[in-house]
Amino acid sequence: MKKGERSDRFVYLQISVCAEGVPELCVFSGGEAAHAVKRYTGLYTGPYFDTSTTTNITTQLGTHAYLPCKVKQLGNKSVSWIRRRDAHILTVDRYTFIADDRFQAFLVEATDTWTLQVKYVQARDAGQYECQVSTEPKMSHFITLNVVVPKIEILGESDIYAQTGSTVHLKCVITQSLEEPAYIFWYHDNERVLNYDRSVLDIRMERISPDTTVGTLIIHHGKPSDSGNYTCSPSNLDSASVLLHVLNGEHPAAMQRGKNSASPIPGRWWSHLSVGLGLAACTPPRFVLSFILSCAVLAHILAT
Repeated sequence: MKKGERSDRFVYLQISVCAEGVPELCVFSGGEAAHAVKRYTGLYTGPYFDTSTTTNITTQLGTHAYLPCKVKQLGNKSVSWIRRRDAHILTVDRYTFIADDRFQAFLVEATDTWTLQVKYVQARDAGQYECQVSTEPKMSHFITLNVVVPKIEILGESDIYAQTGSTVHLKCVITQSLEEPAYIFWYHDNERVLNYDRSVLDIRMERISPDTTVGTLIIHHGKPSDSGNYTCSPSNLDSASVLLHVLNGEHPAAMQRGKNSASPIPGRWWSHLSVGLGLAACTPPRFVLSFILSCAVLAHILAT
């Protein structure tokens, strides 16, 4: 070798040795191959967890959750994710070992972080998860997943009454929501309500606080054909429904009264009873009382 000439053979020799051992122990000073592996210095002590990462993750029902596990100096060891409630192995390195494809693990190499992704989180996904390294004995790091379930309701009673020609406001309130819904759809008797003509109806959505969203359906100049079931359906959440009754001059109480709430005494017997009550002014009390009781017994028999 001539003076001042770089020895690529020396660099390749170092790479060959490192390939048989732990790459983290190798330090390169030159050559193209020096950029092929990470540069680490110091004594190799084996894998260890970076405990500065969070151990509590809170997410909303229907969204995606990401559970981080930062492992330093992993070497040739494997990282597994295990669900604690049933000891089910979810992933080993990048391989998934559960039929539920909502679970997936991936490595962010820049930060040595093995992340478990849980898509479209369900309430039953809440609980503790174990990040395990395949050392002997095994090393474990635990992360707790908390699932927030938003509440949804349409303000008012389950039956809403309005008069023909009036303006109806249906307000759908979503609380305990970490994320604002991407949309809120309204349905009338299972058909989606579209606000093509805002002079007829209008649909609005507003975030009024960090965890509360209000969706409003406004029906202008209500008419009997607007009556029916109305459902508020936000993205990735349950729905809420009410029944709207648009009255044409009727009183709400009249609509609520069914035929079973009518008097069980047939009309022809009411006339006799009225006559009996009219005779009260000119008939001894004991005869009037006897007549009324007889009519009541007879009416009861006919009703049954």
